[in-house]
Amino acid sequence: MIRKLHLASLAFALFALAVSIVWAYPLIFAVMATTTPMAEPGTGIGGYLDALVNTPIGRWYLNSLVTSAAITAGVLAISAACGYAISQLEFFGRKVLWALILMSFLVPVQALIINHFFLMHRWGLINSLLGVILPQLIAPVAVIVYKQFFDSVPRDFREAAEIDGAGPVRVFFSVFLPLNWGVTAALGIIVFIGAWNAFLWPFLVVTRPEGMTITVAIVEAQNRWGVSGLVAAMLAALPVAIVALLFQRKVTEAIVLSAGIKG
Repeated sequence: MIRKLHLASLAFALFALAVSIVWAYPLIFAVMATTTPMAEPGTGIGGYLDALVNTPIGRWYLNSLVTSAAITAGVLAISAACGYAISQLEFFGRKVLWALILMSFLVPVQALIINHFFLMHRWGLINSLLGVILPQLIAPVAVIVYKQFFDSVPRDFREAAEIDGAGPVRVFFSVFLPLNWGVTAALGIIVFIGAWNAFLWPFLVVTRPEGMTITVAIVEAQNRWGVSGLVAAMLAALPVAIVALLFQRKVTEAIVLSAGIKG
């Protein structure tokens, strides 16, 4: 029996190793291809130096940082407030609002892009960072995650705060948010990574090179400055890769939360 358990553990470990190699192969290939000068013109250390020195990559990084941070802060603030209101407050239309949020999963984000573009054009926000940020503040899954956790907060906590004279806003900031910092941190990391990696909407709303985010500017760097596409892609992915490695546990928690809600 013990021998069978050892064999099963060994088989599982080998399977996990094989899956890890398959998962890591694209990353390993990209690293080797961009650090080997003969792999592709413009690669190697010189290719990285060329991208860092001869392109406005610093501006692109700054644009991505500003938009990703603003989207993360906006999504967390809106979703936490909305989740708290639906979970804990009684108001007219609460059930209708909750039903609309749940039904929003039936509408793919891509179906809203035309409407978003016309709105941003009407408001004069084309080729602006605000135009990149606003449409990406819609995150129903974050609202659902917050509501789920606010529902699990013991009612005694809220009642004790209300006895002390706390109103709904103070209860929200003093009781509910402190109890859910772990959820907020996990969601914040995953929202930031998603906003950094966003391509389709920033590609459509920004056409000037100086206003592009790093993910969109990959093509511009390749076409206008002759930077290797692989090098540009690696430079674009490097910050989120570092974030994912540093906060691996929180990223995993956020993925589990999102998968649990969607499932």
